[in-house]
Parts: sequence; structure tokens; C-alpha cells
Amino acid sequence: MARSPRQSAALDAPLGRGGVLPPRTPRPSRDRFGRFSESFARAMGTSAFLLGMTAFVVVWLVWNTTAPREWQFDPSSMNFTLLTLILSLQASYAAPLILLAQNRQDDRDRVQIEQDRQRAERNLADTEYLAREIVALRMAVHDMTQDTLTKDTLRAELRSLLKELDHPEREATAQ
Repeated sequence: MARSPRQSAALDAPLGRGGVLPPRTPRPSRDRFGRFSESFARAMGTSAFLLGMTAFVVVWLVWNTTAPREWQFDPSSMNFTLLTLILSLQASYAAPLILLAQNRQDDRDRVQIEQDRQRAERNLADTEYLAREIVALRMAVHDMTQDTLTKDTLRAELRSLLKELDHPEREATAQ
């Protein structure tokens, strides 16, 4: 049966996908927010963030205390209310994001611990099996050294077996 040129030319796509269905758009990851929280927590834990935040606060304080009164947007006479609000807002968002990142790390650690436990059980079972095999080999070597089987011993055993087998036949012919 000959194939049509259309079927043989389309080797890069499976049969039955003739363009009837619209192309699938990639769905956003369900875990995108979790990855964001981890990257946020990781960035907040760096010395660069601490130095940047310190520089920001110092510039804010210096500007609002030394600049002319008209240029100050958060004057020191109002106890830097805007700065306090910004820092409180940052802390209120940072704490839950850091906790979410810690929970995700705890979940990963829990999975890793379970995998390590299973690996340790397999290693223990393998070790016990190998120990039993070594004991069996030692016993077999010990038995072989105790009862050395020679050709003469084997021939004598075979002759005695043949004689035992011949006796029932002699008794049957005598009757």
C-alpha cells in the first residue's frame, strides 16, 4: 500500500495532528510564587541588600534633615513618618515571603530525608545479603577442605552404588 506524499513528508509530526486543534499555550507554573518568595528571601539575606538598605536609609535621613525645608518630603519634625511607613510595609511583606521560602525548604528537606532513609535501608539489606553470602562461601570452603574428595573415593562410592543396584536384579532372577 503506497502512502500519500503528504503523510510521508510529515515525519516531524505525529499522525492525526492536522491542525484541527489550536496550538497549546504553555500554562504558568503553579509554583511561580513559591520560587519568587525563595529568590526574594535569598536576596534579602545578602550583604548587598543590607548595605543597599543602609545606604537608602542614610540618604533618606540626611536628605530630610539637611535639605531646605521646601525640598524635604519626610521632615524630621514629623519623626520621618514616611520612612517608618515604608520600612513597616517592607517588613510586613518580607516576613510571610521568608516563611513561605522556609516552608518550601522544609518540604524539600523532608523529601530528601525520606530518600536518604530508603537508601540506607537498601544499603543495609544489601550489606546483610552480602554478609550471608560470605558466610555461605566460608562454610563451603571449610567443608571442601575437611572432606577432600579424590578420584579414588569417588570411584569407590560409585562401585558400592552399582553393587547395591545389582542386588535387587539378582534377587528377581533367582525367583
